[in-house]
Amino acid sequence: MKNRSGTYGKTRKTLPLEGGGKRVRVKGLTGVARRLRKHSTDTEGHLWRYLRDRQIEGFKFRRQQPVGRYVVDFVNLEKKVVIELDGGQHALHPGDRIRDEWLRAEGYKVLRFWDNQVFSNLKGVLETIRDALLTPHPDPLPQGERGYNF
Repeated sequence: MKNRSGTYGKTRKTLPLEGGGKRVRVKGLTGVARRLRKHSTDTEGHLWRYLRDRQIEGFKFRRQQPVGRYVVDFVNLEKKVVIELDGGQHALHPGDRIRDEWLRAEGYKVLRFWDNQVFSNLKGVLETIRDALLTPHPDPLPQGERGYNF
């Protein structure tokens, strides 16, 4: 069950990421992700057929994967690309904006598609995903602007 912050369970800190970032794990989130994988929507299942087994330019995707305090529909961790599929239940949900802002602040590129786009324009959806994977991330901030100096 979600708590007030829009996350599941209690948060706990883990070892810092390589490069000085921080990693936050949410207790119980892995179980939530596992249940979501078992009960995926038709749209998620349809898109997963094209994302799995490195079918897009050799990039690996994970589905219903915990990222920070959220579970995202699909993610490529190497290029930090998140794919979210939205049906009627997500239309203009304020939590999605907060979630997207958090993911972007963590360096993820967030792609959102409506369920009907996946079925009516799959080729366009896959091209958008491919382009996001092949587009390099913007240059990192100069050393003095990162908040730390080494």
